Amino acid sequence: MKIIDGGVTAAKGFKAASTAAEIKYKGRTDMAMVFSEVPCVAAGTFTTNVVKAAPVRWDQDIVYNHPGARAVICNSGIANACTGEEGFGYCRETAKAASESLGIPEDSVLVASTGVIGMQLPIDRIANGVKAMAPKLEGSREAGLEAAKAIMTTDTEKKEAAVEIEIGGKTVTVGGMCKGSGMIHPNMCTMLGFITSDVDISKELLQEALSEDIKDTYNMVSVDGDTSTNDTVLLLANGQAGNPKITEKNADYEEFKKALNYVNTTLAKKIAGDGEGATALFEVKVIGAATKAEAVTLSKSVVTSSLTKAAIYGHDANWGRILCALGYSGVQFDPEKVDLYFESKAGKIKIIENGVSTGYSEEEATKILSEEAVTAIADMKMGDASATAWGCDLTYDYIKINADYRS
Repeated sequence: MKIIDGGVTAAKGFKAASTAAEIKYKGRTDMAMVFSEVPCVAAGTFTTNVVKAAPVRWDQDIVYNHPGARAVICNSGIANACTGEEGFGYCRETAKAASESLGIPEDSVLVASTGVIGMQLPIDRIANGVKAMAPKLEGSREAGLEAAKAIMTTDTEKKEAAVEIEIGGKTVTVGGMCKGSGMIHPNMCTMLGFITSDVDISKELLQEALSEDIKDTYNMVSVDGDTSTNDTVLLLANGQAGNPKITEKNADYEEFKKALNYVNTTLAKKIAGDGEGATALFEVKVIGAATKAEAVTLSKSVVTSSLTKAAIYGHDANWGRILCALGYSGVQFDPEKVDLYFESKAGKIKIIENGVSTGYSEEEATKILSEEAVTAIADMKMGDASATAWGCDLTYDYIKINADYRS
């Protein structure tokens, strides 16, 4: 597998464009389009929140009930959530505008929105944005980069990843972009993610690969414990690589899954590290658990602990908060067997052994916890299972950002 510089336009046959449609703010680039030169098979995962935004319901129908897709239209600023039938109708009108501008069927157009809940989209601006982007579509690196910037809301940086692999003697590329900074506690994926590939694969296996992979990637991310109404990850594959079509779970399928996992893991970690107001990526590794399910539960319990997140912000090795979070996770274990380490590029230190302090150096621990990426490793000494969750520290700025988000 070769890591490359790229995003949604890295794979053959994919183009992107962006524009300033002035959906919420004047002069801000706030719409993006991803387009495939040929029909794609499409897979998707969506929020488990009972309150689902109109774009989620539209995309679920396209992914589950239609053979393929050609385009994705995304806007930032307004989420088109809790907007009733009028909001759902705007999804249809967006698809219609794309159909007319690109010469493709309406039911091959996926839509996505992110931003404030409860406001109606200015559909005239959306439609004009679609029409403005269509002639600007390019397969260039720059076009993909600008599309990644256009879908940002409170994100402080664009989020992209891409890799190349070889299947059947052909180069296959997987690339993607995502956005997410707040209201991140997925039960399927993240805020918004768009993955493209030129692999030739059946729709059924594409969906299975995505559904399985999110369990260890996006589903292991939490910024603030809130599961969005708009969570959507879309995966499009257009077959332009020319590899032997993947129709069974063979070595080619496993190779594709590795590439997909790398892209999704990279994007998931970028979301965690760019949490609203965050100064550090907080990674929690649980090893030595009895089962994978218990390892997942334990790691998520720690990474979502507000007290632990605050301690990470303060560079405070307050290990009691971590042991406490493990203890209320619902998993049964012997606290007098747990070992805990902190690790970053500044070094690694053993904080507790068999449930009690090692008499570690507070100064050394603070140095390790002062880096931009910090890892806590908990060895439960119960078995061979492990899991990793990602989050971020909790800062004053998180409150500032969300106290006046609508304004």
